[in-house]
Amino acid sequence: MNRNETPAENLRGYLRQLTPGTRARLLTEVERLRQSGADLPGAEIILTELRADRPDAPPEAQPVEKLDPPAREFFRVLDPYLTNRPPERANEGLIARASLQPLWDWVSRDLMASMARAYTTEFKKFLTGNRQRELDQAVLAFQNKAVKYLEGTLASATGADQARARFGKHGGSAASFGDLLKIMRVLKAREPLADLEEGLPPRINRLDRDRLDDTLDALAILARAKRDAVPFAIATVARRLATPWHLLRLVTSAKDPEPAAAVAASPFALAVVMVLDQLEDQVEVLRGALRKQHVRHAKEILMAIYDTEYAIRSRIDLAGAAWGARLDAIMQAVIHALDSEEINLPAGLTHVLRSPALRNHHSLTGRLTRLAWKCRDAVTSPRNLIASLRGSQA
Repeated sequence: MNRNETPAENLRGYLRQLTPGTRARLLTEVERLRQSGADLPGAEIILTELRADRPDAPPEAQPVEKLDPPAREFFRVLDPYLTNRPPERANEGLIARASLQPLWDWVSRDLMASMARAYTTEFKKFLTGNRQRELDQAVLAFQNKAVKYLEGTLASATGADQARARFGKHGGSAASFGDLLKIMRVLKAREPLADLEEGLPPRINRLDRDRLDDTLDALAILARAKRDAVPFAIATVARRLATPWHLLRLVTSAKDPEPAAAVAASPFALAVVMVLDQLEDQVEVLRGALRKQHVRHAKEILMAIYDTEYAIRSRIDLAGAAWGARLDAIMQAVIHALDSEEINLPAGLTHVLRSPALRNHHSLTGRLTRLAWKCRDAVTSPRNLIASLRGSQA
């Protein structure tokens, strides 16, 4: 540690040296500890530094931490699917954190006021007495009651309109009301989603071969049990991937680009949207790294962006597709970020971020990797091998 640096400055310096993946995992864990009420020294410094690079985690948009303990426990089952994206930008497999407070206010003060008071009283009693099992049962019981009340309220068009109006009085937006429907789907699919969570490894380094087949089988089982929970299942897989774009392997192969319309018809097509969302977020992370003159971090982000772009374009025929237009806009934003932020970089470092070497797929190694993808997708996966044999007999 530099003697002239304070402990806080030294901590920030250490955090800035971490890779994007490590920073993301650390942020998730610290947020989880904070939400559980743990006293973590230096948490504010850590969160502020790590969220600086996260467009989906602005420091001012962390309502989960502001929720009362009974509300936090009620929503805890949603933790794997929460995002700091605003509700209107949260895809079907994610729920905006910003929606939770107005949803809780509506349920606890309006829709189920007396039941919510009873639940809160029970919760505090069990929490104070360290009676975890009874506390969990109280949370589950109130969740089940909430689902029934919500289903009854939304059963008719008139009831739904009235619910929207009352919900709006508690600060909820139309997009937040959409999150309410997602929350209901998660609560009704708790068991199949928990089974999926348990069946997947905590980290998937490569989504291919047997791991890909096993994952597709697990998603198919969940889809048969609760089809409307599939988006959350895809989000579960995405959260475990070491390489985010591998999510595309749920709906594409590397053998030949598939028409976008055919991919969109897949039951797991949301995987493409999720990858595009991640790519879009990375552009803002890139801007943050450039503004802070973190050239090494920016270089890593750029390489990941280019790899993801290449994976999308090589696997999906985007001609005339909305996905293609969105990808083009994202890559244009990358160019704009480089053009607008590089002016503040130290002299001599700009060329590092403009190097063609950052696009790995243009190199000989990259081309060989692409060939390996094709061979692996066509031969080593049992499903693709069977499909190839059937095609050759047709």
